[in-house]
Amino acid sequence: MPWRRCSVMEERLRFVARLLEGEGMSDVCREFGISRKTGYKIFNRYKDQGLDALTDRSRRPVRYANQLPAQIERLIVDLKRDKPHWGARKIRELLVRKLAGDVRLPAQSTVHAVLDRHGLVKRARERKNRAEGTTLSAVTAPNELWCADFKGEFKLGDGRYCYPLTVTDQASRYLLMCEALESTREVPVIEAFQQLFRERGLPAAIRSDNGLPFASPNGLYNLSRLSVWWLRLGIAIERIKPGHPQQNGRHERMHLTLKKEATRPPQANSLSQQQRFDAFRAEFNAERPHQALAMQCPAERYIASPRPYRGLPELSYPFHDRDILVTACGRICMHRKKINVSTVLAGQKLGIKEVDDGIWLVSFMHYDLGYIDLEQRTLQTIDNPFGTRLSPMS
Repeated sequence: MPWRRCSVMEERLRFVARLLEGEGMSDVCREFGISRKTGYKIFNRYKDQGLDALTDRSRRPVRYANQLPAQIERLIVDLKRDKPHWGARKIRELLVRKLAGDVRLPAQSTVHAVLDRHGLVKRARERKNRAEGTTLSAVTAPNELWCADFKGEFKLGDGRYCYPLTVTDQASRYLLMCEALESTREVPVIEAFQQLFRERGLPAAIRSDNGLPFASPNGLYNLSRLSVWWLRLGIAIERIKPGHPQQNGRHERMHLTLKKEATRPPQANSLSQQQRFDAFRAEFNAERPHQALAMQCPAERYIASPRPYRGLPELSYPFHDRDILVTACGRICMHRKKINVSTVLAGQKLGIKEVDDGIWLVSFMHYDLGYIDLEQRTLQTIDNPFGTRLSPMS
């Protein structure tokens, strides 16, 4: 589809332009939700071959997956409307009779996903509290929304890199955390948030960009272990659009002040840099007046969340046939068959329910993830329950 290639190329052009203006590779990659390895590949391709190198190089496998030619999808919908009481298995059999030998036919789970997308599949109940996706909320009270990000890394006096993890309260501008980490790995980030949640309670939502560890380009629906953990705690996820840091403008403005006052010059080591961050946070919250707060300080507006952190609640699926545990390698086992789900859900309990012959609906909490076709041994994803997928550049 030409419009899709144009969209991808425009994103790459913006990415390259930011680098040509002198911005750091790490900062730009984080904002666009890609790894530095991918960023260097795009930039080096541009330097070697010019603008032509930024056009899309499709690596899509030659299969239908969840996307069908429009004519086939319309035919599936028309057949279902003609036979409203027939399920995906029988509708696919009609396709076999009409099209066998002419085109490659979709799997039964794909047929079911198409019917579901067009509202032609009856569900046992209407699900409440479905994810609002990446719609950005306007908040007025503390703890309705926290904003999290990594300020660009910088080198300390001992030669090691510092990765400042920052969290602010959107309504009050209160700087909740500024932690000098040695990397962006998920384990220390989760430990830092655990400590913050114990001190300040839980927010209603957290807004971040699409980079690691907040999101995972290769995870199911771009989820990461960190974002799955937030969901388990009842925290909604908001994500800004790649390349649009202005959608997190208040947080980015704080980063400019932080960079100027607490990182130049950098301290000798991580411990002394953390002391500098602590001093900056104390001044930012309790002494610095903010024009947007009618010249009040953030500490005058912020109060701790009334939602205490008590660890992860138990998951139960009373409206499903049974629950099933995702293995460490990201699989579930059904009827002696192994189906890949996602490693970001390793250790999580899912609910499964048979909705058609051999077709099982798979859910995580109150989010429907997709359908399993036992014959194909695949999870067929449906419309993203966590909002529009923001695909990284390849």
